[in-house]
Amino acid sequence: MRKFIFCIIFLLVPSVSPLFNVKAAGSDNIDSTLFKEQDQIVEVFNYSGRKLYVTQKDIHLMAQVVYAESNCEPFEGKVAVASVILNRLRYPEFPKTVEEVITQKSAFSCVKNGSIDVVPDESSYKAVLQALKGNDPTGQAVFFYNPKIATCKWMKGINKKNVKTIGNHVFFVVN
Repeated sequence: MRKFIFCIIFLLVPSVSPLFNVKAAGSDNIDSTLFKEQDQIVEVFNYSGRKLYVTQKDIHLMAQVVYAESNCEPFEGKVAVASVILNRLRYPEFPKTVEEVITQKSAFSCVKNGSIDVVPDESSYKAVLQALKGNDPTGQAVFFYNPKIATCKWMKGINKKNVKTIGNHVFFVVN
């Protein structure tokens, strides 16, 4: 099942979007080279021109975060969680790779409490794909939390801008 989902994702990821231009690293023909290499890498360009390389492992890790953080949320909320991960890659204040963003200390509650160790469902992978295509329902948010269950006091009290509520989560940028 996991290989099937990865195949679907890597067949659909090459779409060009207003936010990201996705292609196989080092190749103009994604279809002929992507499935021949053991560790498949997709190169994504964001608005700042900074290159981001996304591997199958990154996509799986993002899907795990999406599932663990937003399993009971609407699909838009799942895409929003994946978008936050990608949005953090735009800013020098955050780590430079998907894995580093996700595993950054206290960045995601599912990493901190171990609930990231899940098998993501198809919806979680589809949400990651939508985020990679540039669908960002958050308006470029880099933080989110559930105000009903959040234990992090700074998120509740910090001055937020570009606030958007999707499902039970509040997405925002810090002033």
